[in-house]
Amino acid sequence: MKQRGIGPLAVSAIGLGCMNLSHAYGAPPAPEVAEALLLRALDRGVTLFDTAALYGFGANETLVGRVLGPHRSQIALASKGGMAGVQFEDGIKRVIDGRTETIRRNCEDSLRRLRTDVIDLYYLHRWDKKVPIEDSVGALSDLVRAGKVRAIGLSEVSATTLRKAHAVHPVAAVQSEYSLWTRNAEIAVLDTCREIGAAYVAFSPLARGFLSARLRDVSTFDAKDIRRGMPRFEPAMYAANLGLLDDYVAIARDVGCTPAQLALAWLLARGEHVIAIPGTTSAAHLDENIGAAAVALDAETMARLDARINRESVSGARYNAATQAEVDTEEFACRGLPTQVTSSARPEQGP
Repeated sequence: MKQRGIGPLAVSAIGLGCMNLSHAYGAPPAPEVAEALLLRALDRGVTLFDTAALYGFGANETLVGRVLGPHRSQIALASKGGMAGVQFEDGIKRVIDGRTETIRRNCEDSLRRLRTDVIDLYYLHRWDKKVPIEDSVGALSDLVRAGKVRAIGLSEVSATTLRKAHAVHPVAAVQSEYSLWTRNAEIAVLDTCREIGAAYVAFSPLARGFLSARLRDVSTFDAKDIRRGMPRFEPAMYAANLGLLDDYVAIARDVGCTPAQLALAWLLARGEHVIAIPGTTSAAHLDENIGAAAVALDAETMARLDARINRESVSGARYNAATQAEVDTEEFACRGLPTQVTSSARPEQGP
């Protein structure tokens, strides 16, 4: 597996996003299936495993810690705080909270669940806009000085916020969505990461299944599938997006790879500082994704892909208005959709 850098860490260019082993796209797999998948990823050369306090409200970190704890020296563990589950009278809900004491508590909880003394890469999962980013990053910096965290990252932030944070403590990575059909990183953050020496860790690099070319009928989504609340997966929007796939699949055929491998190869070709963390519950899909590291794309193929799937050709916004209000990225205006500010106490979502 190709290696790329995150601060002081050398990690596999394709890591594993562990979220959907515990929630997000319907019922999670049985524990033995999730365990086998984590171990298979390790055996296949994956060294970056990405989780968070939010995922399964701690269950995902517990799973990762139990299964990969015996192999701790072989892997880089990434987790996130500043957004976690909080118990309310009507159930557990996610809350964005970037206060110093909360970040410290989230980290301690994650260390315990992950069965480790130090987290290699610890992100602020969302910037709590009620707290100056400098204060939240200061809390992360304290964790580094205490030896509980090796490097810090931010998730879903703009280039402006990234620069403010980096002035307080070196930011080793930014994790945000990036794929052929989500190109917001190209406005400013991708270049800013390159400039300051940070990695760009791309979640949902397969466009939440769209770029695998297997997802044709969104009516089959589980009731708890988070894609049900995403505009691009609304039936009318998705029907329009399906029109992009025939040409895309033809390009994959010309390259001699699968559509999923094509998406990941395109992403890795965007820069040596880019790392992909696709998630899956399938061993076959895991093997397929890992195989993308060996796929090389020439300039002509990259141009064909960029011309076919881009911010102008994709129908629908990536988030609904409420979720969009929580992120800090430079988003492309999409069909005049409004935004609004909502409470930070909301049902569990991701990533």
